[in-house]
Amino acid sequence: MHRYSRPLRVVAILLSSLAGFVDALAFLKLGGFFVSFMSGNSTRLAVGLAEHSQAAWIAGGLIAIFVLGVILGSTLGRRAGRTRKPAVLGLVTLFLVAAALVHDLAGDPWALASSGFLALAMGALNATFERDGDIAIGITYMTGALVKFGQRLSTALSGGDRWAWAPFLLLWTGLVSGAWLGAIAFDQLGFDAIWIGASLGGVLTLATLIISRRNQPPQSTATV
Repeated sequence: MHRYSRPLRVVAILLSSLAGFVDALAFLKLGGFFVSFMSGNSTRLAVGLAEHSQAAWIAGGLIAIFVLGVILGSTLGRRAGRTRKPAVLGLVTLFLVAAALVHDLAGDPWALASSGFLALAMGALNATFERDGDIAIGITYMTGALVKFGQRLSTALSGGDRWAWAPFLLLWTGLVSGAWLGAIAFDQLGFDAIWIGASLGGVLTLATLIISRRNQPPQSTATV
């Protein structure tokens, strides 16, 4: 994360909060399945296969849709060039709005379809911070962030950079805080709380568009 400017690091933390918020909504609605935490779904897939239960189909479907979201986000990001971040986040917001609309129009019987759009959004979200074809900041999976936090903290205790661990701890804290808020929102609003996530996605899309325009080098003017 240290390669990015402070505003973009703040955006990354807020996106992690968005991922936690959305994942909590889906987890509570689907009874223990995830739309961003694919390690959890992978375990549920394996257990479901061993038990010959429907859980395997649900978990496997969400994993496949999540990967499709990654593909779509990464492809759009490459084509967008300098405007990668707002373009990808615009796609994420579009998927979140689609999830909210499916729920509003079709209700609980279509909860899996609505959650499918959430999984697409979370997959695409990971393509926001991509560098040289690899994910530079993993927004929706925190195992890597916690490992880097531990590594940087070990370095700090050994006399290295004193604060290199802080961004990774904040990234994890963002996801946990978002999930906590998502659980509260679900208790108050039910699955309609998706609209809160979609609104945050729209705000962050606009923020990254402003940041990207400010970071563009000024165009040279021709002299006569």
